[in-house]
Amino acid sequence: MARLKTTLLLAALTGLFLFIGYSFGGRQGAFLALGLAAVMNIGSYWFSDRIVLAMYGAKEISSSGNPRLHAMVRELAQHAGLPMPRLYLVNLPVPNAFATGRNERHAALAVTSGILEVLEEKELRAVLAHELSHVKNRDMLVSTIAATLAGALSYLAQMAYWGGLGGGGGWGNNRDRGGGAGAIVLILLSPLIATLLHLAVSRSREYLADESGAKISGDPLALASALRKIHASTRARPLIPQPRYEATAHLFIMNPFKPSFLLSLFSTHPPVEERVKRLEGMVNGRRRT
Repeated sequence: MARLKTTLLLAALTGLFLFIGYSFGGRQGAFLALGLAAVMNIGSYWFSDRIVLAMYGAKEISSSGNPRLHAMVRELAQHAGLPMPRLYLVNLPVPNAFATGRNERHAALAVTSGILEVLEEKELRAVLAHELSHVKNRDMLVSTIAATLAGALSYLAQMAYWGGLGGGGGWGNNRDRGGGAGAIVLILLSPLIATLLHLAVSRSREYLADESGAKISGDPLALASALRKIHASTRARPLIPQPRYEATAHLFIMNPFKPSFLLSLFSTHPPVEERVKRLEGMVNGRRRT
């Protein structure tokens, strides 16, 4: 299923690039877009994890740099039957984490500096188990590619909005006209990008990762407590969203950005209240379906 979703995602990207290329440059633009789509398809499969990590300036954490974190992840990975993933630190004040990579042997877990400060050890352990579940459930390839491609399309739309695509082709050289055409592109592309994400990334994957992560860590209530803390901290100090970053919101265990119209389109996270109830239901033997 993951391979089918990835194939459909790459096909959708190619179609969008061809449409945009033909709209702005006719046949020549379509050929140029086809070449760009080919590069993006190959790059997004092999390097999407590196692209996402680079976007956030993630730095690899060595075993000597944080031996406690490495030991924690190693123990959880062994329990889940997974190879030890690479660990990265993202210098962000909001507590959060995400997993990326194309398969189990090329997986990476990223944690923010905020999560290391806010959560207790058992809560951090539960969050890491959640992210390892995304690796075990094999849904991170689609999520990472979706983030990379949607981010690229968002950036392309922003270029059009600011006249980056209005300087030539059929739109003329007038910046105002380019900006007007770009605004139309932005309006048209935003729901398309959002649809692309929703088709590729199901909300049910978070419920599944919560459940399987709680089983790996053996502590559903610790994950519930962590989700409450992350939610409260994000509401108090959310990140200001930027177009190319908004499309990566679904990678995180919880959306770290300030609410906006675009983020409402891109939202793939279920309500935190429902996630907490399901985790508490696991303890009480009343897990909701």
